Amino acid sequence: MPNSRPRPRRGARSGAGAAGRDELVSRSLRSAEHCLSAQDFGTAYAHYLLVLSLAPELKDDVKETFQYTLFRWAEELDALSRTQDLLGCYEQALELFPDDEVICNSMGEHLFRMGFRDEAAGYFHKAVKLNPDFNDAKENFYRVANWLVERWHFIMLNDTKRNTIYNAAIQNAVCLGSKSVLDIGAGTGILSMFAKKAGAHSVYACELSKTMYELACDVVAANKMEAGIKLLHMKSFDIEIPKHIPERVSLVVTETVDAGLFGEGIVESLIHAWEHLLLQPKTRGENGNCEKYGKVIPASAVIFGMAVECAEIRRHHRVGTKDVAGICLPANVKFQSPACSSVDTEETVEPYTTEKMSRVPGGYLALTECFEIMTVDFNNLQELKSLATKKPDKIGIPVVKEGILDAVVVWFVLQLDDERSLSTSPSEETCWEQAIYPVHDLADYWIKPGDHVMMEVSCQDCYLRIQNISVFGSECEVDAGKNFTKDKDLLSLGSEAELCSALANLQTSKPDAVEQTCILESTEIALLNNNLYHEGFKMAMRKVLSSLAPEKLCQAMDTHCQNNEMSCGSTENVSEESIPEPFYVLDVSEGFSILPIIAGTLGQVKPYSSVEKDQHRITLDLISEANHFPKETLEFWLRHVEDESAVLQRPKSDKLWSIIILDVIEPSGLIQQEIMEKAAISSSFDIYPEVQLLSPVVIWSQVLQLPWCYGKSWY
Repeated sequence: MPNSRPRPRRGARSGAGAAGRDELVSRSLRSAEHCLSAQDFGTAYAHYLLVLSLAPELKDDVKETFQYTLFRWAEELDALSRTQDLLGCYEQALELFPDDEVICNSMGEHLFRMGFRDEAAGYFHKAVKLNPDFNDAKENFYRVANWLVERWHFIMLNDTKRNTIYNAAIQNAVCLGSKSVLDIGAGTGILSMFAKKAGAHSVYACELSKTMYELACDVVAANKMEAGIKLLHMKSFDIEIPKHIPERVSLVVTETVDAGLFGEGIVESLIHAWEHLLLQPKTRGENGNCEKYGKVIPASAVIFGMAVECAEIRRHHRVGTKDVAGICLPANVKFQSPACSSVDTEETVEPYTTEKMSRVPGGYLALTECFEIMTVDFNNLQELKSLATKKPDKIGIPVVKEGILDAVVVWFVLQLDDERSLSTSPSEETCWEQAIYPVHDLADYWIKPGDHVMMEVSCQDCYLRIQNISVFGSECEVDAGKNFTKDKDLLSLGSEAELCSALANLQTSKPDAVEQTCILESTEIALLNNNLYHEGFKMAMRKVLSSLAPEKLCQAMDTHCQNNEMSCGSTENVSEESIPEPFYVLDVSEGFSILPIIAGTLGQVKPYSSVEKDQHRITLDLISEANHFPKETLEFWLRHVEDESAVLQRPKSDKLWSIIILDVIEPSGLIQQEIMEKAAISSSFDIYPEVQLLSPVVIWSQVLQLPWCYGKSWY
């Protein structure tokens, strides 16, 4: 803590008023120091605010101590979840020290942790501008930029074909008379600059992301076009005439399309643009200057699809094993990826994932020919409005090759104008990936020529949705998610083939068994499918426990686990005299993990899981029950945490953790900083000094030498 007491400096004023002020400042400074020594940071902060409001000439003298007080008080407010008070303190501090890079950087760090990444980027950027040599701020700015500047911006800007065709289409439209242009979702501003370079008189560009807006300002300025392009930091929905732009424009250019075409809101933004920002469209037979009517680039799109077999997609979206390192996954637990979840879920999530199919590991096999899903005319307002209310279309596609039905792959052809188009097909070298709709809940995924893949397609909640995928064969039909659970359903079936189909869909779990659908990220499903990963952890944990346990107990545990595969979490065959206090194992891996259950099969172990989602806890409880764990063998750490400072201290015991499991390596190879911090804040256990980082895991408090064959990517 800084330890200096500045003396109030007398200004030109004199008399009783100045003396009284100086006395109040001196008392407040003494009170602030007393509060700091007592670690009463909130009161100390209030005293410093009073001092600086009364004696701004002391700013340089108390700056360092004020910063320290602010940061410590902010930590307490953050721990108490007093977000508004925390932000209010920083706003007060920045009013007093508007050019303090350290305070700006700290404000950004708090905002970033709260999820306000755009705002955090602004403060980091300001800190770097104030002090280009401030390494902490530079590192923070680059980190948040990795979050906010999506990687596809770089790929898109490097897509020469895409840029050339967009440039040609915009140039053609401007040459034909579209002299006023609005760029919706400007990004870096490249389409706006195409329009200005083509000769447009008025160019407006709107961008919601503050980071991208500031980047676009820099890019436009670097190209000396800031005088000719008006950049707006807002949604197109919020643009008003004449408040933001003087009149309706004759051309809207946009590339607010994702792999599924509609996912970035192009339909909604264009409906609003046609109703409020664009000149009316050209009517049939109308001639004259193009400036008199409005149009959109791109003009239209055609969406295509294809059913495929792909092992890489399968392992990320379907759990294909019933046994993971000796742990049985029960039939009453159903795992799904977010892309497979229902449209009726509380949160609206993308109903698809994306892949670059031309580069997908292991390749893919086309099981059908490509087929047309739907078309959309972006220059037809009524058609755009009808998309969201239109009933789903039913499509049936003949199978041309036999194989495992894993997904429907979707792409589109973007028609920019009458002459120019862009395709996102897997066969094209393009910046876009393809949308992947994983297939799930079929009784049999094997299809063959003569079968038909049936599906329903629609545009709901701003997304292209492909639902109710089923297979119609020459003998019977198998519907995704269809279950016959009542006798009257069986009696209503006519043919023997239909009866077989119904029986294949019968639930195999007990009538009174609790059923649980567990939504996992695709990387979590891939990890669950990776038996090598879990066997590696099991071997490593066994090695640590063997080094910690008495030899006799280790032998007893090994014998017990071999003779009781279905109940190896128990130690009933070991005499009470030989059983010491159990070994405590904590798993702080991010997301869903069955590693604590695996640890529980290794003998006298009390495993703790740090999963946060209720559905994950219920699922782990069901898996524990199916593997005959004694009730409450598996504990959930966060249920015991009342004080955040106590994280990683084992509850109600002065004993320490035997093993802490950290799987901190992301699929990209980056270390998850939050998980490292989660472990580092503990002061309640000793860490062996020889800790080594072996991809993909670190296990503290013992050094585990995983064989290098386990060091490959798990995802």
